[in-house]
Amino acid sequence: MATPRLLLFVATGAGAGFSPVAPGTAGAAVGVVLFPLLVGLGPWLYALAVVALLSLGVRAADAAERVYGRKDDGRIVIDEVVGQLLALAPLSAPGLAAGWLPVVTGFVAFRVFDVWKPPLARRAERLGGGAGVMLDDVVAGACAAPLVLGAAWLLG
Repeated sequence: MATPRLLLFVATGAGAGFSPVAPGTAGAAVGVVLFPLLVGLGPWLYALAVVALLSLGVRAADAAERVYGRKDDGRIVIDEVVGQLLALAPLSAPGLAAGWLPVVTGFVAFRVFDVWKPPLARRAERLGGGAGVMLDDVVAGACAAPLVLGAAWLLG
């Protein structure tokens, strides 16, 4: 069982959530940093790692909301980490180019969808608690993933 301190560490994206400027962007950057470490595991283990982070993130975000006393507090960025990893997930498929263009495309597209909040993301956010915190970014990552796939396809 995860301790409250560990859950807060996870919720803040290993401290990225304490960034004085754009903590959500800092959390997404943590996802970009984790990407090369996880993509080397292959597509199945990459997917398993993202699902595990999502599951842990729900618990961590829930605990952080209680500790910080605010719904979806800005310091909670594990949702951005997971959403970014989902946006980059197409690059875990064998044979796709994972160069800088698809990664930058994924970073920018994820942040745009995360801030813009498509209707399904807004609905997911209303679930409340850790699930609501996490699932709106899952939707944003899923919206960005086809753009990442397109950028990888362009690279041939």
